[in-house]
Amino acid sequence: MEKYLEIGQIVNTFGIKGMVKVKPFTENTKKRYDNLKKVYIKSKNERKEYEVEEVKYHKEMVLIKFKGIETIEEAEKFRNSYLLINREDEEPLEEGTYYIVDMLGLEVYTDENEKLGVLDDIFNSGSSDIYVVKNELGKQILLPAIKDVIKNIDMENRKITVHLIKGLM
Repeated sequence: MEKYLEIGQIVNTFGIKGMVKVKPFTENTKKRYDNLKKVYIKSKNERKEYEVEEVKYHKEMVLIKFKGIETIEEAEKFRNSYLLINREDEEPLEEGTYYIVDMLGLEVYTDENEKLGVLDDIFNSGSSDIYVVKNELGKQILLPAIKDVIKNIDMENRKITVHLIKGLM
């Protein structure tokens, strides 16, 4: 398991006093960012800890001011960097809920034990998450993350069991 979890990407600066604009990678944005005290900023091969001074919200974005970053020029160097938190600082997830980073690479089988491939990506389509399954040939299968399709996620055995409803493939 990854030690650090990505919670967002710095996409731009905001204002002239060192604030950055963050695209959040989390469902409950306000809950995630309101209690944020420190983050790690990862750019290229470097990861450095920063203390969060202020958090605001603007449209779909989170605006963050870091202690010690006082100008737009200082904030500019963080553009396209990622915000990370230490997994150990996180509250436990509800049962049946998993971090995407932990699910990637799980083998995906039908309920008839036919291997479809491995979970390559997960994205949100608005109404539900979409699981992107890639087979050995690189072909992608898109599966909606709904109860009728996703029957079991077994993290211990790194396996997802799915039911292919009519029209999916």
